[in-house]
Amino acid sequence: MANTLSVIFPLYNEEKRLHFTFKDILKFNKKNIFSKVEYLFIDDGSEDESSLRIANFIKKNKRKNIKYRLIKLKSNYGKGYALKIGVGKSTLKWILTLDTDISVSLDQINIWQKKYNLLSTSSDKVFFGSRSLPDSKITYKFYRKFLGIIFSNFVKFLFNTNLNDSQCGFKLYEKKAAKKIFKQLKNNGFSHDVEIIKICQIYNIKIDEIPVNWTHRKDSKLNIFIDTFKIFFELIKIKFFN
Repeated sequence: MANTLSVIFPLYNEEKRLHFTFKDILKFNKKNIFSKVEYLFIDDGSEDESSLRIANFIKKNKRKNIKYRLIKLKSNYGKGYALKIGVGKSTLKWILTLDTDISVSLDQINIWQKKYNLLSTSSDKVFFGSRSLPDSKITYKFYRKFLGIIFSNFVKFLFNTNLNDSQCGFKLYEKKAAKKIFKQLKNNGFSHDVEIIKICQIYNIKIDEIPVNWTHRKDSKLNIFIDTFKIFFELIKIKFFN
């Protein structure tokens, strides 16, 4: 069972960007290194036709050893909550979370395994995709990088961690570790990533950062200025009140 993968896509009103997702899935299915893969689309109360497009994609792309599940939530609870539902429904050995816009391609897992042999570990393990490592290849504007550095240093100071990038959505978990972490997760929003760091510290779960190839999508829903400062306040709450 060690060579199996659950892939979780949390999404909200992603109708216009799902073509990135579908294209990447079909490409990955042709050359992935896993004996079995399941894709879980967690629709966090979308008001557009995201679920309809996903349902049509699933219907047209059934394949042996590859399963698809669409779970539609009644309301928009937040990315952290959607991921918590996805992890709870996942059944395979490794659990991958990533953003629907495919800022990081699914093929990154194949690259990671080839370079670092990550899947050989049998213990509780978490791997964070990091845009801040020397071997990472990223494309985004300077102001995003600048705010990212400020945010990263704040997280390091507040949570006494050496991690450089908590917010990249591309993360790989050994199933047992993921179940333990997300069972404790309280934050439903974007700052859930930082709460994951805190939970891992409590349970002595090691997080390794791995380089990624990351591309910024122009129509990202994250407002880099407003949402970044909202997250700063949420971090204070996570640190002292969670």
